[in-house]
Amino acid sequence: MSGAGSFIQKALIDDSFWSRIRETVRREGIPYQWEALNDRVPDAEPSYCMRNFSIAAGKQAGTHAGFVFQDSDVAKWIEGAAYTLRWHPDEALEAVVDGAIDEVVAAQQPDGYLDTYYIIGGLEKRFTNLKDHHELYVAGHMIEAAVAYYQATGKRRLLDAMIRFVDCIDSAIGAEEGKLHGYPGHPVIEMALIRLYEVTKDEKHLKLAKYFVDQRGQRPLYFEEEDARNHNSFYWKDSYFQYQYYQAGMPIREQTEAQGHAVRAMYLYAGVADVARETGDAELAAVCRRLWANTVERRMYVTGSVGSSEYGEAFTFDYDLPNDTIYGETCAAIALVFFARRMLSLEAKGEYADVMERALYNGVISGMQLDGKKFFYVNPLEVLPEASLKDQRKRHVKVQRQRWFGCACCPPNIIRLVSSLEDYICSANDDTLFVHLYVKGALQAEIGGKAVRFEVDTDYPWNGDIALTYRGEGGAAFALKLRIPGWCGKYALRLSGEPLEADVKDGYATVDRTWQAGDKLELALDMPVKLVRANPRIYEDAGKVAVQRGPLVYCLEEADNSRNLHAVRLGGADASQFTTQWKPDKLGGIVELRSPGIRETDEGWGETAYSADREIRTVPARLTWIPYYSWANREPGEMRVWVRR
Repeated sequence: MSGAGSFIQKALIDDSFWSRIRETVRREGIPYQWEALNDRVPDAEPSYCMRNFSIAAGKQAGTHAGFVFQDSDVAKWIEGAAYTLRWHPDEALEAVVDGAIDEVVAAQQPDGYLDTYYIIGGLEKRFTNLKDHHELYVAGHMIEAAVAYYQATGKRRLLDAMIRFVDCIDSAIGAEEGKLHGYPGHPVIEMALIRLYEVTKDEKHLKLAKYFVDQRGQRPLYFEEEDARNHNSFYWKDSYFQYQYYQAGMPIREQTEAQGHAVRAMYLYAGVADVARETGDAELAAVCRRLWANTVERRMYVTGSVGSSEYGEAFTFDYDLPNDTIYGETCAAIALVFFARRMLSLEAKGEYADVMERALYNGVISGMQLDGKKFFYVNPLEVLPEASLKDQRKRHVKVQRQRWFGCACCPPNIIRLVSSLEDYICSANDDTLFVHLYVKGALQAEIGGKAVRFEVDTDYPWNGDIALTYRGEGGAAFALKLRIPGWCGKYALRLSGEPLEADVKDGYATVDRTWQAGDKLELALDMPVKLVRANPRIYEDAGKVAVQRGPLVYCLEEADNSRNLHAVRLGGADASQFTTQWKPDKLGGIVELRSPGIRETDEGWGETAYSADREIRTVPARLTWIPYYSWANREPGEMRVWVRR
């Protein structure tokens, strides 16, 4: 396995697109979410999160409130805050996070156990429902928070607490005789243990991660035994996915397609890829490639969203990708980004970075309002407000983002990914620097014992011109691999003003040379508007196209195009009739697209629903397209990604 090397590099972001989003997260999102976690946001569903920790620590009386996994919300918030402290030190924020960690650790039990649901409700019941009660899921998010905060600040309080918690888990669960041969109903601890192992180098942490990957789905099935032993209920017993909802219906090495709960699936696959990389397990790597192919080729939306069904928040079957009843949970798109990055670590192929980029620019950031204070759980590709209100099948599809959720997994998940974006931009091994995402700022790494640095200048994603100027140690010999995105049909390279030919393999153009200070490499990616067609097996999109420019998928919104978007057709035979215009004051600054179109009217129809005699009349229309991520930031209305030709 030849991956793209380590992603633990120093990338600096100074970018008009991402800096705006990240600053919104830092200034607005993180403080807002802290207030939400403390139940201080008016007209929002209460979180109960920090209240539960206070009760668990004996500081106040009360019973546990919220979901069994409520602790994970503050864990993701701490992780997101930790990442912002790396690129914007803030003593006041750090003090708030220290206080939050004190509240969390105060609830920890003498043997290391830490989960407020069972600390408050009865420790004798812990580890009796791994299937549904999320103890290991919460532990995983706490571990990731601890590692992130330690790496950002050097402070070990939460890290040491989580090492004790892992010791507690390891003493109770594992392959050894006398232990529970269980695993989490909701994966994430697999990824977390690998992150912990990278810090501690304690083989116990790697061994436990590998155990959770390999034990899942083995016969006799642990969850069946656990249910019988502890009289647990099984909500999905009559469902078509049953234990596969938990990714536990069969061992991971036997799985061939993405099934069950979409977030669970993506988190598990990411953890499997981590274990495959760290252990050199070629069979596991092959499993990852197989599940990746099924996910992105047959079960992923054009926006990078995954999980097509509200029932179980789950995958269904190949090419079943409805636009109006989609689930497309924000967390699932985020988890797909995690999976993509780990696939890049397994093997350096541009297809993984292509999907990572697609999800980031579309299915992930669509989940947050431009002001950082409202959120989507579900990310539809087609919305009719009246249907969301009155059609029970679409009750989960909102036309406006919400202030908070009782199940608030998505908001802090967004902040931790956006705040850590620099960890996804580039990676390096002993002789190569890979550039996966194009963001203005700087790339730094150590290659062959030398400090290398490139300044990156670009206005991506609004145009495809990227300039990389070498500012590292002179005389450094290494290869620079630049991703040529799958959406780009034409590109050009220039070195110090002269045209340059470069070999392209697996989606990366390679420039291998001895670099000198001031060397300037320019990459021009052709970025025309493209009309994307769907595989004919996707019946919802037959005869329709989606509009894409660069990495951005576009949509029509009622605010620009009036109502009845279902009656709109795209005019013209191709994308050449689209015009682009930079709109600095619209939706935070966007490139707006315009195109000719045709609108069907109901003129002459009266009130009748059907007729064999009346003609469908049409009028010319001028269509205005906005980036999908920016929809629902104005007055509520219709929205549509796929449009008839």
